[in-house]
Amino acid sequence: MKKRVLITGGAGFIGSHLADELLNHGYLVRALDNLSEQVHGPNAERPDYLHPDVELLVGDVRNSNDVRQALKDVDAVFHFAAMVGVGQSMYQLEEYTTVNNVGTAVLLEALIESPVSKLVVASSMSIYGEGLYQTPSGELVQDCERKLEDQKKQNWEMYGEHYQVYQPLPTPETKKPNISSIYALSKYDQERLCLITGKAYNIPTTALRFFNVFGTRQALSNPYTGVLAIFASRLLNDNPPLIFEDGMQKRDFVHVKDVARACRLALETPEADGEVLNIGSGNQYTIRDIAEKLAKVMDKPIQSEITGKYRVGDIRHCFADLSKAKSILGFEPQVGFEDGLSELAEWLEGQIAVDSVSKATEELASRGLTV
Repeated sequence: MKKRVLITGGAGFIGSHLADELLNHGYLVRALDNLSEQVHGPNAERPDYLHPDVELLVGDVRNSNDVRQALKDVDAVFHFAAMVGVGQSMYQLEEYTTVNNVGTAVLLEALIESPVSKLVVASSMSIYGEGLYQTPSGELVQDCERKLEDQKKQNWEMYGEHYQVYQPLPTPETKKPNISSIYALSKYDQERLCLITGKAYNIPTTALRFFNVFGTRQALSNPYTGVLAIFASRLLNDNPPLIFEDGMQKRDFVHVKDVARACRLALETPEADGEVLNIGSGNQYTIRDIAEKLAKVMDKPIQSEITGKYRVGDIRHCFADLSKAKSILGFEPQVGFEDGLSELAEWLEGQIAVDSVSKATEELASRGLTV
């Protein structure tokens, strides 16, 4: 008998790719999604990209009746439903907290009544704050944060007491969290709520800390989605990508199909129960570099605009140490960055994007959230 899996937020970017992965491996898939206008547009219709075999329930993860209905006859749950975006979270505190924190609590109370064989929750690299660093003398630095006065002087890098520059290193799961935004706080709460409840009620639970996920189906008109989708929206409208700071901040970009496969592996691997695992590519790219690469594959010879401004809640460098995911899940990224970009560019050719980036940037500035 086929196992039925529920994906909360299953009509979204990562959720829909996970649905494809699960269907291809013999699972039945149900999605609970509120079809948020910010992600899906004003019509709130089932997205064309969602596989026809996915059973879609339109509902809110904060509504206990919707959640209980979605959990009927379900064997496992992927909890992806969340408001996403560092900048927006700094002024829509109630919305982010109710969707991410309260929504998770509602789901967990329902799972206590109707336990499943596995719960996998989408966590985020944002909970680390700054990644792991090393001093020139070789000492590891786990707990560091940039000072506002340095940002105003455009001293972007992480410094020690005597202004020696720290070297960023791959960040392992043992690096302690340093929460720098409401979004990051809510993702940490989602992670801990699930792991604590799973342990207390004997529901095998795994938390996956996603790094910067990219690929087809991202919401191009949402100015708070992933940075590659934001840049793509600008370029589709013949506008330059807007880059904060000097563009030399480093991130780990992982293809959505690799993330979907990692999720399935977490579902099928008992050794992952109770664990927190990084899911990334293990590579590092500067924001300036990925903007240039995207413009090239989209055949848009448009120079990025380096704003020289700092956005409250942003961090300088963070990229994944994948040792644990490789050891426990046997996870190895398979989609190279260049191949993933080419696939994305091909998909973008048929897309229309409303460029709301300038408006979102003005919103942050009006609230004093950019420096």
